[in-house]
Amino acid sequence: MTSSQLLGISTIGYLLASALYIATLIFKTEKTGVTASLVTLLTFLAQTAGIGLRWYESYQMGHGHAPLSNMYESLVFFSWSIVIFYLILELKFNNRLIGAFAIPFAFISMAYASFGKGINQEIAPLIPALQSNWLIAHVITCFIGYAAFAVACGLGFMYLLKNSATEKADTGLISTLPALPVIDDIIHKTMIFGFLWLSAGIITGAIWANSAWGTYWSWDPKETWSLITWFIYAGTLHARFTRGWQGKRIAWLAIIGFLSVVFTYFGVNFLLSGLHSYGSN
Repeated sequence: MTSSQLLGISTIGYLLASALYIATLIFKTEKTGVTASLVTLLTFLAQTAGIGLRWYESYQMGHGHAPLSNMYESLVFFSWSIVIFYLILELKFNNRLIGAFAIPFAFISMAYASFGKGINQEIAPLIPALQSNWLIAHVITCFIGYAAFAVACGLGFMYLLKNSATEKADTGLISTLPALPVIDDIIHKTMIFGFLWLSAGIITGAIWANSAWGTYWSWDPKETWSLITWFIYAGTLHARFTRGWQGKRIAWLAIIGFLSVVFTYFGVNFLLSGLHSYGSN
């Protein structure tokens, strides 16, 4: 079995897991939730094996680099990061309903990697700019941060739905979600986690840029948008600590922040030209 086959199976697995988590939310059946968690875990293991096999295949082809060098590989790793972060949350808070708002992000990432227009799935040699020991450190730190922000965005939608149901005294489907203070606390902690990893990603990227291009910061479009995203989350956390912002404000900022992440990730690669444009290849 090749890495492409394993990663293709992962796409189907996350689609099934997403459907099962949503079914758990709708029908409130414990068995469906347990099955969803099991499918997610098995798919995650298959995806991990696929990433490892792709790395091995690159050495067999004489390229020998971590599978983190292009849009396809970054989407796969983004999905992988979302799932491992979610599984930790599920274990910590013992609540599978979060999966209905988190795992679909992993599926969308894998689906776009598999079927997106212009996505090159071939294993290719690294271009000179990527031939650095900082590649793994920079990509891993950034995408763990992105994954946390994706989950925070899903939790933001969860909060808004729950809050709307509470205001309308709705005792139906949405009322089964965790209490508002619990969701708010998870969003806050998730954003702190993502912010720390994004900060590490920007720092490692600056060091790598100095090594590759002789300058720590060049106001490249991706650098600029990474900084904008950093300030959005920094401002959100600052408002939380100093002004006591919580509830709907934080939920909306979690969603807005992730929109900035998406533009930093996709918009810069496809709409703007710069030193990071190779990411679209």
